[in-house]
Amino acid sequence: MSSDAATMSRKPKARKKEEKVDWIAEIRGLALMLLAVFAFHSFIAKPFYIPSESMLPNLLVGDRLVVSKYPYGWNWSSISFHLAPRGDWRLFGSTPEYGDVVIPVNPVRDEDYIKRVVALPGDRIAVQDGQIILNGTPVAQKAEPPLDLPIDANSTCLGFRDPSFLASGGEGESVCRVPVYRETLPNGATYLVIDHENQMLDDMAETVVPEGSVFVMGDNRDHSADSRASVAESGLGGPVPLENIGGRAEFITFSLDGSTTLNPITWFTSLRGDRAGSTLRPARVTPPRER
Repeated sequence: MSSDAATMSRKPKARKKEEKVDWIAEIRGLALMLLAVFAFHSFIAKPFYIPSESMLPNLLVGDRLVVSKYPYGWNWSSISFHLAPRGDWRLFGSTPEYGDVVIPVNPVRDEDYIKRVVALPGDRIAVQDGQIILNGTPVAQKAEPPLDLPIDANSTCLGFRDPSFLASGGEGESVCRVPVYRETLPNGATYLVIDHENQMLDDMAETVVPEGSVFVMGDNRDHSADSRASVAESGLGGPVPLENIGGRAEFITFSLDGSTTLNPITWFTSLRGDRAGSTLRPARVTPPRER
């Protein structure tokens, strides 16, 4: 037997050592990735889910939004998951505009709300029969044709407690037909609101918004715990300090009707296709003339 054949016939006495996983490096890489995501959510933008009907008709339960963190600067409420202690500090702070949809934090609980800014620092604001009186002047409201809202697992129409709202849509499907008003603030920001019944929050004595605070309300005026409602009523207890504003809502990324299950097909059939990409910045018109 030749030396070459003998060499080929011999089994290797030692196997190549298997490469070991560097778990420390893996954990460090994962930690850095999570830190980068946390930083992005805290200082740039984060997703937000609409859990209630307080912002109907403009936001539906099941809407997923993008909230930007930088428009008003940064503060303790900017930090995701409320990991930062409460404080009155602000970094590069600025003031929201009339009509901005913002994320205020409950004054005693680490709970995010979503509301619209209707009064700025120094403003005098009252509510009479559901209409905002801003600096002594009624905010313009104009009745619009009733609006048809979808009825699905996330939007049942039962919250309005008015059977007359149930109607048949253009294609025979059931809809929730709600009366709406177009409200226009002094800077021309305009949007739809729902105000359909008489209730306690329809009237509020005049209050002055302190410096460094804003007054916020939900667009579904009869079903919103906002600056008009006390903390005991799950409201915000008056004007919201700007350090308690965690960001501004920008646009809808996608929306689900509540029929999503573990079946992958429902991940697509439950999408409300007409809502993706909708901006949440209010439309602008020529500001109404003061009386």
